[in-house]
Amino acid sequence: MDRGGGVADARVLGFDLGTSSVRALVFDDRGVALPDVLARRPTRLDITDEGKAELDPDAVVAAVGECLDELAGPGELDGVEHVAISCAWHSVIALDGNGRRQTGALTWADTRAAPLVAEVRARGDMDRLQAVTGTRPHTLYWTVKLPWLARELSPAPVRYLGLAEYVTGALLGDASASESMASGTGLLDLAAATWDAQAMELAGVDERALPALAGQGWTGRLGPEEARRWPVLAEATWHPVTGDGAASNAGAGCVTPDRVAVNVGTSAAIRAVEPADQAGPVHPELWRYLVDDRRVVTGAAFSGAGNLYAWLRQVTNLPDEGSVEDELATVPPGSRGVVVMPYHAGSRPPLDLAAGSGAITGISLATTPVEILAATLEAVCYRLAAGYEALASTLPREPEVVASGGAIVASPWWQQTLADVLGRPVRVVDEPEASARGAALLALGLATDPATVRVVDPRPDAAEAQRAARALHEDLAVRLGYV
Repeated sequence: MDRGGGVADARVLGFDLGTSSVRALVFDDRGVALPDVLARRPTRLDITDEGKAELDPDAVVAAVGECLDELAGPGELDGVEHVAISCAWHSVIALDGNGRRQTGALTWADTRAAPLVAEVRARGDMDRLQAVTGTRPHTLYWTVKLPWLARELSPAPVRYLGLAEYVTGALLGDASASESMASGTGLLDLAAATWDAQAMELAGVDERALPALAGQGWTGRLGPEEARRWPVLAEATWHPVTGDGAASNAGAGCVTPDRVAVNVGTSAAIRAVEPADQAGPVHPELWRYLVDDRRVVTGAAFSGAGNLYAWLRQVTNLPDEGSVEDELATVPPGSRGVVVMPYHAGSRPPLDLAAGSGAITGISLATTPVEILAATLEAVCYRLAAGYEALASTLPREPEVVASGGAIVASPWWQQTLADVLGRPVRVVDEPEASARGAALLALGLATDPATVRVVDPRPDAAEAQRAARALHEDLAVRLGYV
């Protein structure tokens, strides 16, 4: 464990503000979670067929408060000196001239602004934008969502906040945006850590409409009313909010360019962290955001992963959970010609696929639900492999692969398939609260390794079949216009 710059004898309260729940844990000064100290409150994502995917930010603030109440009651917050937050990137909330909410928090999954993407891109220098902001305009980012909101709402919004700023504004009286959270908007000049003029022009706003940027060394304290409600935290230092992907990398022990983190949960991602002053140009198939004022995180994300498994369990007659692994083991690599385009929930940058873009081909009357499942999980691996190849091409040396996330930790078959498709070993680690732990480790100035579950080596006898199946997958993607 690297203790350079660590905070000795300090307890850290770590929050993870996700799209499905708010979770709060307490960590010791080594970044180890205290046993049986966890408060969790579900959040509800308001989803419609038109592409809406919003959280109620007031409900998130209330959930944070309930978690604090639950932990403070039995004294679990005693000794907490620091508070660290991981929050899902990319959300946006529209406010009127009086600071009142006009919308919920539009999450990354909200695709209603998709019709504006081509128009916005036609007005800007896409190569420059990706080089400077780490991204190109996409429904994920404020470059597209803000002009869409301005057209949809009457009166037009005057200001915008992300979910993280809304929460800190409510609790601390400070709605400034950390560099990490601001970098997920697509509007931030990553090198200068200032709002980018061209990106703001495309979004149709100026700095007055955007959150103030928290400077280097920013810390916060609870507001007066909140300090009275939770006096045990009155003097605690709140650290800048970290984007969930960056925090997850830290929680999985992947904070140097010699390791890439593959996270497979509801969705999937592959990411690497590098010193900002050593990172090369952004690969066109990847995005880049900030971890903090010293490091960048570069990678790719995919909207379909464990959610596809859950969907298949709802709509097909899959075996029960206890036997599905055994059934998957009977399906040869390549799933007997079944090919899945795993875009049921749309796509992340740089692809522009709306929800409902998934496809399953190569099925017959003899095709089984398990074969469709195998093809689906293989398809996720193919997308991760493409991300790995793009990412590895930008790093100084071939990196180790570290896999985490509830979906892949629970499935040895999926672990093996990922290693087979990548053609390299995969180290599987089990850190169920990687984002909250990562935020705590970043606040403590620590880097550490979670426990390794197993190391999975690729099977030589599966390599040729997986190469052929992946080629079929990629050929179909081209023919169907997915790339």
